[in-house]
Amino acid sequence: MAKPQVVVAPVLMSKLSANAPEFYPSGYSSNYTESYEDGCEDYPTLSEYVQDFLNHLTEQPGSFETEIEQFAETLNGWVTTDDALQELVELIYQQATSIPNFSYMGARLCNYLSHHLTISPQSGTFRQLLLQRCRTEYEVKDQAAKGDEVTRKRFHAFVLFLGELYLNLEIKGTNGQVTRADILQVGLRELLNALFSNPMDDNLICAVKLLKLTGSVLEDAWKEKGKTDMEEIIQRIENVVLDANCSRDVKQMLLKLVELRSSNWGRVHATSTYREATPENDPNYFMNEPTFYTSDGVPFTAADPDYQEKYQELLEREDFFPDYEENGTDLSGAGDPYLDDIDDEMDPEIEEAYEKFCLESERKRKQ
Repeated sequence: MAKPQVVVAPVLMSKLSANAPEFYPSGYSSNYTESYEDGCEDYPTLSEYVQDFLNHLTEQPGSFETEIEQFAETLNGWVTTDDALQELVELIYQQATSIPNFSYMGARLCNYLSHHLTISPQSGTFRQLLLQRCRTEYEVKDQAAKGDEVTRKRFHAFVLFLGELYLNLEIKGTNGQVTRADILQVGLRELLNALFSNPMDDNLICAVKLLKLTGSVLEDAWKEKGKTDMEEIIQRIENVVLDANCSRDVKQMLLKLVELRSSNWGRVHATSTYREATPENDPNYFMNEPTFYTSDGVPFTAADPDYQEKYQELLEREDFFPDYEENGTDLSGAGDPYLDDIDDEMDPEIEEAYEKFCLESERKRKQ
């Protein structure tokens, strides 16, 4: 028996009409609004509406932040049955595993909807149905990893999407704390086993991509539980490099991955918590300091051991501004061709910069 089509009720079409341009951003199809304004009953189905939004996100990923809230609100008034929720999950899953570079956006979308869709039917919430859909692919991992090229390509897309889900799908505990889904962590470990057990080039490349994406997070999570899973994975990679009949390029990729992991996945170790830069802990502390000159013309900066003494001498020199008194009166006499061309008032920007310089100099002098 064919599944009945879910269509937009007329009350929802007011949100989809041309009178609501904030709902349909640039790039959206106008077919729906035109047919409605012409009096036709050709309302978009759930599939058409969601697919239109997914395509829009694919073309303009930067619109996610500004449009996701309205999208979720509309779905809450529309997705009210088990079948509709199942269809929504399938549409997003297919987009995330069939369109290149949409796996990250798809995972973000899944995370948002899992927290903002209000429907909770007996068949399960949005997140539960999503994980069930992923489990369907997960259960055939061994067959998929050794299947034909098309099957493996589809499997690799699923693996990378699951990696993005692990990083982006937030689970809120009873105490309000946010964690990652442990079931996805376990799943990724088994997917890596399936890939390394069938060391064809494309399987190994997929494993490298997955570990570059999730390796640091997985290892941190395993270490917190006292597990040595990453050590086992690295050992397996080294065995593949020695024994497998993979290409030279793939072996090079695997070795670079091992090197990346040995450098803590490229993360820089902080020797301590954040500290304010000082001459003792920052070798570039004095890099942008101004240069001054003594009465003998010898240059010095704040890095000079005798800076305070030399700078104080500089401030106290009576001939620092030989042609001016303290109140600014010109002592050079009239007719000076250079001074006569200078405006009485200092440019505002220059004046502000000069005041900052004086304040900074005074602060350093008092230190």
